Amino acid sequence: MKRTIKFGIFGLGRGSSFYKAILANNGEIVAVCDREESKLEEAKKHLGGDVATYRSFDDFIEHKGLEAVFLCNNFNQHTPFAIRALQKNIHVLSECTSNGTMAEGVALVRAAEKSKAIYMLSENYPFMKFNKEMHRVYQGGSLGKVLYAEGEYNHPIDSYDNKTIKELRPYAEHWRNYLPRTYYITHSLAPLMYITGAFPVRVTAMPVYAPFEPDSLCGIAVADRAAIVTCLNNDDSVFRVTGCAAFGAHENSYRVCGTRGQIENIRGEDKVLLRYNKWHTPEGAVPHSSYIPEWNDPDEALIKKAGHGGGDFLVIREFFDCIRENKKPVFDVYFATTMASVGILAHRSLLEKGVPYDIPDFRKEEDRVKYENDHISPFWGENGSEPTIRCCSNPDFKPDPVKLANYDRILSEVE
Repeated sequence: MKRTIKFGIFGLGRGSSFYKAILANNGEIVAVCDREESKLEEAKKHLGGDVATYRSFDDFIEHKGLEAVFLCNNFNQHTPFAIRALQKNIHVLSECTSNGTMAEGVALVRAAEKSKAIYMLSENYPFMKFNKEMHRVYQGGSLGKVLYAEGEYNHPIDSYDNKTIKELRPYAEHWRNYLPRTYYITHSLAPLMYITGAFPVRVTAMPVYAPFEPDSLCGIAVADRAAIVTCLNNDDSVFRVTGCAAFGAHENSYRVCGTRGQIENIRGEDKVLLRYNKWHTPEGAVPHSSYIPEWNDPDEALIKKAGHGGGDFLVIREFFDCIRENKKPVFDVYFATTMASVGILAHRSLLEKGVPYDIPDFRKEEDRVKYENDHISPFWGENGSEPTIRCCSNPDFKPDPVKLANYDRILSEVE
């Protein structure tokens, strides 16, 4: 029996979906924190009356015996809470993204290096079955060295599904309404970094500008449907990825091309496609094969029940194993902040018509110093401070009084 981890969850909108995965990995949820009392009451129903509930992070983080926390609060607000936990030597599993500004990335790395606790990003897409298979094949060496790879996270929504939009964007200044298309980049980029081991060192981006219908709740501040992001990596390979895109049909797709062959997941199916040139086909293999990979995992039954293709179970298992074995996570603070830097700086590139930006290596103090005071953000602050950079590629597209009034009116009509 694996040692029990005493675990706390901050933010129950997303965090509550992990209850089963945490318990199945021998985690004990001892404390939860959310600003909404109704979510705390619901947590007690699922977890039992012994779980401690808090409305304040200040009280939550002081819970006696708390070993690790899962940060599931707003996308752009994880860093301050991660730093506070690390300062108390409490292990941190953080939902995406690790940092909303470059300065936060610097502060997070410095805090993680000083702490005795583990920091890990809760990036679940690399744990999907086809991505684990691509990792297995690539690391086996038969594809040679990566030259080029693609990653697409395409997640369009019905722009007239007002009920869902109200749940996801309950007020006009919500982070989702101001999310640049490059920022939510982890689901397209992380699998490629995981499969190949390559880290981006330079980025450029171009927008796909296509405003949503004027009477819908989508796109009051962002009219880009996607960003096409190109990364030059530390091994001279090139990645082409999207951020969170909204074109065509919903899908996640990945392709890795090496010097000897290539592998990809087949769009809309569970299969992977593995191909070699005939002169590079390994002995006993065929030049062209498509197949459904196997999990080959003792926890397969539990994995299949978890969300995001099993990734929600596996990311918890990986985090707990790192704590129990005192090992460094693959998705550590450097991996996490590199991806955040790509997202942030790709947006600046996009606004400047594709001007390339170097990606800092926050292992190096000279790179940290360059960005330690860079607080530029496209989001509204918790204290009501306004964005300091525009979130849309078109400078003339912005949330005017008519759009905002229409947004509030439609929201008020949704039950």
